[in-house]
Amino acid sequence: MEPLNRRSFLRVSVAVGGGLMASLYVDPPAFARNGTQAPAKVYPPDAFVHIRPDGQIVITVNRAELGQGVGTSFPMMLADELDADWSQVVAELAPAGDVYKDPVYGFQNTGGSASIANSFQQYRELGARTRAMLIAAAADRWHVAPASCRAASSVVYGPDGQSVRYAELADEAARRPVPERVPLKQASEFRIMGKQVRRLDGRAKCDGSQKFGLDLDLPGMMIAVVAHPPVFGGRVKAVDDADARGMAGLHDVFEIPLIHGTAVAVVADRFWTAKQARDRLKIEWDLTGIERPESSELWARYQELAGNVGNVAVSRGDESAWDHIARGNRIVAEYRLPYLAHTPMEPLNATIRFDGDRAEAWVPTQIPGFDQAAIAEVLGLKAEDVTLHTEFSGGGFGLRQAFDSHVPREAATIAQRARGIPVKLMWTREDDVRGGYYRPMFLHRVEVGIGANGMPAAWRHIAVGQSYVIGSPFESFLVKNGVDFESIGGTVDTPYVIPNFRVSTHHPTINVPPCQWRSVGYSHNAFVMETLVDELATRAKADPIAYRLKLLNPDARRLRAALSLLDQRSEWRRRLPAGQAVGIACLQYQGTAVACAAAVAIENKRPRIHRVTVALHCGQPVNPLSIENQFQGGIVFGLTQLLPKGAITLKDGRVEQRNFDGFTPPYIGDCPANIEVHIVPSDEPPTGCGEPPVPVISPAVVNALARLTGKRYRTLPLVSL
Repeated sequence: MEPLNRRSFLRVSVAVGGGLMASLYVDPPAFARNGTQAPAKVYPPDAFVHIRPDGQIVITVNRAELGQGVGTSFPMMLADELDADWSQVVAELAPAGDVYKDPVYGFQNTGGSASIANSFQQYRELGARTRAMLIAAAADRWHVAPASCRAASSVVYGPDGQSVRYAELADEAARRPVPERVPLKQASEFRIMGKQVRRLDGRAKCDGSQKFGLDLDLPGMMIAVVAHPPVFGGRVKAVDDADARGMAGLHDVFEIPLIHGTAVAVVADRFWTAKQARDRLKIEWDLTGIERPESSELWARYQELAGNVGNVAVSRGDESAWDHIARGNRIVAEYRLPYLAHTPMEPLNATIRFDGDRAEAWVPTQIPGFDQAAIAEVLGLKAEDVTLHTEFSGGGFGLRQAFDSHVPREAATIAQRARGIPVKLMWTREDDVRGGYYRPMFLHRVEVGIGANGMPAAWRHIAVGQSYVIGSPFESFLVKNGVDFESIGGTVDTPYVIPNFRVSTHHPTINVPPCQWRSVGYSHNAFVMETLVDELATRAKADPIAYRLKLLNPDARRLRAALSLLDQRSEWRRRLPAGQAVGIACLQYQGTAVACAAAVAIENKRPRIHRVTVALHCGQPVNPLSIENQFQGGIVFGLTQLLPKGAITLKDGRVEQRNFDGFTPPYIGDCPANIEVHIVPSDEPPTGCGEPPVPVISPAVVNALARLTGKRYRTLPLVSL
């Protein structure tokens, strides 16, 4: 394992009340500093590890816990190198703070399936250095060489049968110099990593004792809801609040600014009072000069844009090869993939108390630093004057990573008026479904020229859809030549060898706020790529796995391994009951390769998924049990875009859906009865598992449907078969 860079360091101190507290910090990467040298900073020392006098080891997790399991996997990485007693380990979520920035991205973030990949060495170094300091403290106590001592299960053992618990050494270890280099374990030496470990928060989530942001209850707290404009960017023209003002428990009704437009906030002593008061408001909205998009008009506009080459993202090969498209055997396909909502089970919320010169916030967020800065800006404070606690989140899927921090901004604006009183802003499910920040709708137009060998000889691909990156702080390094590369992931980086290949994009500006959705551009691009490759395999009368292996780049080792393992583990697909067919799909996302086989039938004009087998290569698995959970959950989440009522549509600028009756997630009957997850053994550095399963299930199911019906499905959701 390579050492951290020379600017990485560990600090320790004696905690109040006793115990060792340790922290490891990594400077932001150059791209996050815009090419300038980051100024030296002084950090507090008590950031990541606290060994308490009672033996409990508290490990701080510098990510948001969204259900993906970082609250267990991160402590596993550190505790294994620490040689800690796992039964004594507990996890805490990190607040907003520079020390908790992602060591690769350079800002505090949970996204891109990068958590373990980016902090694997960071947390292992933390554990190894802390263990070395504890051993050195014990060796000093016994007047022996540290090399004669060893550690196991939170105990240091020395010569002549001597032993001492970590808790007894904590104060002495905190005063020792930090070792400059420490050896890390080989995979064969792992005691915790690589094992199926139950989640530390599992019991609390099962018995209901786990508290999420929405559960926060502070003394004297008030509840706020907001009446948002019916069209994005609308403004309040007039408010009649007479009916609401007479309600017992109502505190205030007032207009607030939004990122775009204005709204009306209602503050009461409890949620139901606030909601009923909001329902009684009579608001006249000013919608003049605001675009009021309609889905049908947008599709027509997108289709027109797709008729012309856009900003070119990638182009390789000989222009004369396009004759394969003009004259030869070819496929011409148009795909329509709609807006999608995130609908996490816990709706958006934020709680803030503003005391004039300071503020405290409790936010379930994927980007604590961004939200902390946004709250400070609204309240006229410095970021360091805002203490932001990262709350457990009941799902995120990218929605809690809106870089304009619109929800914390709303909450801060309301809290500013209620100085000294904590105010919890709560969005209802209707607010969530109609509140915007959707996965953008995309139209793809693809022409594929097929060679005499049945393989694609030329591929011309135009994608039309909004960018959530353009206008964000990340535009400068994620957008090039007008192309948002986040939105077309899964096309430009295809692992398939296509000799004459061009992808271009149009990113129209629409009055609908877009946001990343779990797996970002891969959610729609993988659907397009994998259904087309499957169609090519069918035309070539080839086995879909064998065809993909033949088409893959020889360097695509992980994807080849995943497909080969899938072929072994899905032997059942060769003995399907009557009325069932199997579909195959694969992809590589952020280094993780995934291959999927889905057995599907048609019941009541809807797909019935009987069995799914997934094989993946994610490098070294930290917690195989968590990986299995992630893939099972990701497969189910990925079905959202496939099933009826899996679309957000607009009429006269208004979102037509309002709740789960209109935008319906997969129910139990829609889910596979059996999802098997198989991991390719590896000791390579780990990659992420939160997003890779999401894009693979829809093309696999649709490819199975094509075998059952003989039709190709290019528009989602599938309203009827």
